[in-house]
Amino acid sequence: MEQTKKTILIVEDERAIVDIIKFNLMREGYDTLEALDGETGLELARTKDPDLILLDVMLPKMNGFEICTALRDGGSAVPIIMLTAREEETDKVFGLEAGADDYMTKPFSMRELMARVKANIRRRNFSYGASAGAGSLITAGSLTVNPVTFTVTKNGSPVELTQKEYDLLHHLITARGVVFSREELMQKVWNYAYFGDMRTVDVTIRRLREKIEDDPGKPALIMTKRGVGYYFAE
Repeated sequence: MEQTKKTILIVEDERAIVDIIKFNLMREGYDTLEALDGETGLELARTKDPDLILLDVMLPKMNGFEICTALRDGGSAVPIIMLTAREEETDKVFGLEAGADDYMTKPFSMRELMARVKANIRRRNFSYGASAGAGSLITAGSLTVNPVTFTVTKNGSPVELTQKEYDLLHHLITARGVVFSREELMQKVWNYAYFGDMRTVDVTIRRLREKIEDDPGKPALIMTKRGVGYYFAE
């Protein structure tokens, strides 16, 4: 059966940039939605349920950080790649802490952008009506991960995770005790080689700890091996 096309929402106030991104996405087989200001972008994100959002930081009416925060606060797990023309390191970290899965600094190549889009879209081929068998559940103390429905609960209550937070947790918990470097996690979870700033991993780990640890300042599940990387406690 033919799979439904993935839809990418482009939120960018420069029409020329929107047009070239749209052209390249459509050439790769994606459908697109476009917004030239923040308020429209947030409305489309909430009502059209895109598979991924390309989100500029500097926008009229609402900036990208505000949109990202609003979506995450509303429980949306849609993958978000933030686009920024600014080189300040604080902007990149702020975007990740707001809930973005990744960021790219302008100018960027279309080839790299298409690779990032592909890597950040999860292709879920399962029935939402199906229930997971007991054997498919992964448990660690009060935490339960259901890899069939891509859901996580703590003490029986749902834990709202973004796509990359879930992917990172699932990768670590299924290889308990194995220490992964930041580079390995970027390759295995984000699905591409990433040379340079590894704070994407660090910030996602911090966000994940805040959601699943009893005391994020003293983690008991996701541990740090100083100078090496991260691992899930056995």
